[in-house]
Amino acid sequence: MKTEPTSLSERLAALVRAFEGRRVLVVGDLVADQFLFGEISRVSREAPVLILRHERTETVPGGAANCVMNLASLGARAAIVGVVGEDETGRTLVEKLEAAGVDCGGVIVSPSSKTTTKVRVLAGQAHSPRQQVIRVDYESEPLADDATGVEIIRLVEEKESGAEAVIVSDYNYGVAGAAVVERLRETARGGARPVLVDSRFRLREFAGFTSATPNEDEVEHVTGRRLANDDSLVEGGEQLRHELNFRALLVTRGKQGSMLFEENGDEPTRLSAVGSLDAVDVTGAGDTVIATYALALASGASFEDAAHLANHAGGVVVMKRGTACVAPQELLASLGENS
Repeated sequence: MKTEPTSLSERLAALVRAFEGRRVLVVGDLVADQFLFGEISRVSREAPVLILRHERTETVPGGAANCVMNLASLGARAAIVGVVGEDETGRTLVEKLEAAGVDCGGVIVSPSSKTTTKVRVLAGQAHSPRQQVIRVDYESEPLADDATGVEIIRLVEEKESGAEAVIVSDYNYGVAGAAVVERLRETARGGARPVLVDSRFRLREFAGFTSATPNEDEVEHVTGRRLANDDSLVEGGEQLRHELNFRALLVTRGKQGSMLFEENGDEPTRLSAVGSLDAVDVTGAGDTVIATYALALASGASFEDAAHLANHAGGVVVMKRGTACVAPQELLASLGENS
């Protein structure tokens, strides 16, 4: 007779083992994260600036592409709908996604767009670690092509029918337009699959979705109020969850962990930060959090158990440099070390 896992750590470990093969769709803005590494060679004679000797440049998936990479790394059958430019960076991005096993049949290559690219320059002395000194963004214009918008809707309808969860990864470059939002809002209301959103600037436009994963600063921005302490976050978080009609709202808080608000919940669930409190790099950590959260829900988790797993995933990924992913073995190890 099969016995059900009883403790929290046993339940979470069972969920991680159930990740394999779950089908999750990501809809959103694909970004190329480039890391330019250089050694400080000298100070320029022309201006008081450092001269770097270029060592290498690495291009990795960022934004919605990082979210879907995390899903693939955790064992999901991940698919993505989005847009890249008809450029070398876009081709590199799609190649890396396909190499990771991501279904890129929903990626539109648009000659009228350019692939959004965020270049981080990392510098250091010959035998010292490289530290980020500046970031340069090459941003695409928000989508204005009606034909592209129609094709995005068609691809969303095609891909979401086989998904067990949907994530909207919105960086305000236009993939998650009004028609896409309304289409996925209908999906969320139907209850066949959870629809989650990570949106830096437009969270209020996603009312009626299943859940969202803003950080504390984003909650302050959306609510227009300073969250100076736990009490103000409890009040502001529950108010926001209620106003946007989310079944749950997971607020990430960096070193302070996270806080989960659920419908019909008397008090939010407070989750302490996992692992070291001194993060190495928080680049893309939000993508890892929502990917793990959604995949856990697709695997049958409660919101609370999904939030616990997302909290562990966040704790793992911030200890890695650059835009990174989490593997199931790392989640299981974190559960074993921090249970």
